[in-house]
Amino acid sequence: MQPLILASASPRRQELLGRIAEDFTVCPADTDETLPDGLPIAQQIETLALRKAQAVFDTHPDSTVIGADTMVVVDGVPFGKPVDAADAARMLEILSGRAHEVITGVAVLSPQGRRVAHRVTKVYFRALTAEEIAWYIATGEPLDKAGAYGIQGKGSRFIPGIEGDYFNVVGLSVELLDTMLTEVGFLDKEVLNKN
Repeated sequence: MQPLILASASPRRQELLGRIAEDFTVCPADTDETLPDGLPIAQQIETLALRKAQAVFDTHPDSTVIGADTMVVVDGVPFGKPVDAADAARMLEILSGRAHEVITGVAVLSPQGRRVAHRVTKVYFRALTAEEIAWYIATGEPLDKAGAYGIQGKGSRFIPGIEGDYFNVVGLSVELLDTMLTEVGFLDKEVLNKN
């Protein structure tokens, strides 16, 4: 079987990939994240995921490479990782008491083919007090998360519900990735039956 490479340093994505494949290598991609103006958000996210996968695939052309990128989107405006605590507070104030979308783009490149797709999950936040926002930022968790929160961590206490794929919000849709790996021939029924 060809080597499988995850082009991400995210421990959350590594954990989720481990639900599909036991044997893979982590090789984070350092790519340009600037995008042309006017690109629809879903296409922006797919483009960033593809760039990450392509950067690693270029140096490992005999491997299957996975790239992913996640954005929190509110009223058509993407929220990446906050630049500092004040930016995290701004994001959390906007998310408070309303729904938003989390979009994760996934790219799978292999010698047999390539697949690029995305998944959208709707996330509901309850109204947050200023004290709750200050407490949460003080935990440090929001500072390295898109949209300034982690659904799998302390941020879960603010989320009464979601519509869609939970793992997509964590950073990688397990079901979508499983489908894409099967489509490029990395996973086959024999392998799936053994796991």
